[in-house]
Amino acid sequence: MGVSVRGQGQTRRLGLFGTKGVVGRCRDFTEQALADWGWTPARTRQDAELAEDVLLLVSELVTNACLHAGGPTELVLNHTGDRLRIEVADASPEHPKPRVPQVVSQPGGHGLIVIERLARSWGWAPVGDGKVVWLEVGTPAHAAGEWPP
Repeated sequence: MGVSVRGQGQTRRLGLFGTKGVVGRCRDFTEQALADWGWTPARTRQDAELAEDVLLLVSELVTNACLHAGGPTELVLNHTGDRLRIEVADASPEHPKPRVPQVVSQPGGHGLIVIERLARSWGWAPVGDGKVVWLEVGTPAHAAGEWPP
């Protein structure tokens, strides 16, 4: 018998403007969605790490939009039984380009490297005059309906 999972097939959207405080707003929005969808409190260390990874990935996508595209215009979270898709829209048509960090131990140039390592998949698509950068991660076992009732 399957477990009823709160939030399966749900999409949440957050309209955005500017860059001041936007990363924190997006992290808070995502953290609340994860809680509503049963990702937190995590039941295993692996699930806790996945929730932290999601918050880091949101931070990276939003920060990249702030640094390279004038700021994000929307954050979209789409939760299904087996994945979470995160999308950040911005008004720039320029696609994401990985940069080689000048100094590996210094900040800057690591965003897409982090995304490539933590996300199941990622990409971008033109939308209107701008674009959407998206990524997908798997869901925790208990939030995907695999946890015992």
